[in-house]
Amino acid sequence: MRKILIPTDFSENAMNAMRYGIDLFKYEISEFYFMHAYQDEIYADEASLTRETLEKVKDEVAKRSKKQLQITLKNINEYSPNPRHTYHIVSSNSLLMDEADRIVDEQNIDIIVMGTRGITNDRNLTFGSNTLQIIKYMQCPVLAIPENYEYTQPKHILFPTDYMIPYKRRELKLLCEIAAPFRAIIDMLYISRSKKLSMRQEDNRAFLKETLCKNTVNFKVANGRNIVDTVYKYIKENSIDMLAMVNSRHSFLENILFQSTIDEFTLHLDIPFLALQNMRRD
Repeated sequence: MRKILIPTDFSENAMNAMRYGIDLFKYEISEFYFMHAYQDEIYADEASLTRETLEKVKDEVAKRSKKQLQITLKNINEYSPNPRHTYHIVSSNSLLMDEADRIVDEQNIDIIVMGTRGITNDRNLTFGSNTLQIIKYMQCPVLAIPENYEYTQPKHILFPTDYMIPYKRRELKLLCEIAAPFRAIIDMLYISRSKKLSMRQEDNRAFLKETLCKNTVNFKVANGRNIVDTVYKYIKENSIDMLAMVNSRHSFLENILFQSTIDEFTLHLDIPFLALQNMRRD
């Protein structure tokens, strides 16, 4: 059974991510957890908040959260009354990262699906702050859905890699199982000025080939100095409809996510982005 966590701030971006996740896993027996963490909302107007009014504000925000989640659940059931799917709602007086981490751990969540941006929707950023934090630090894969993206079956998936890290079988299995129902092609893109691989790279490449054996996998090489520009160009020239990258120490994705000028991240994605995590799950 697939377990999916979908955080929501009740924005249209969040609702769009929910619809995408439900459509993506429509063939699988799945449990969805729609979660709203509202602690930040309690303290949003600190100028007018006092000790005397704090409990009242907490109650009001909690009631509003639960009501909006019930409305969300009703809308989702109308959108997809899929007998393979079970829906749960979670309202929590906590921070998004803390509550997401708790649910991932307790429910052994397979993947988090969320919008690239939330209710603030700063169009100058590829990822909103909440999404960026989840991608950076969460221990399970994260699938980020761009604003207004209409669901399209992922038929052509791009996976940039330098073959330097031994990928986790669980993460690759997830990618394989996402791709398999749609007979998707996976392009493994090695970005380097040299085509020659070290022994370590050859071993990791062989492991990838074995683990993704259910799918058509193409091993491609691109000569480029700038990873982001090379990936972006490949997406546009090859009609890619999902980008997958691995978040790990010294990986392509880490170099992008942890650069000090993240606001200048030029890869303005207009396709779903799957961030796999190369770390041990507790």
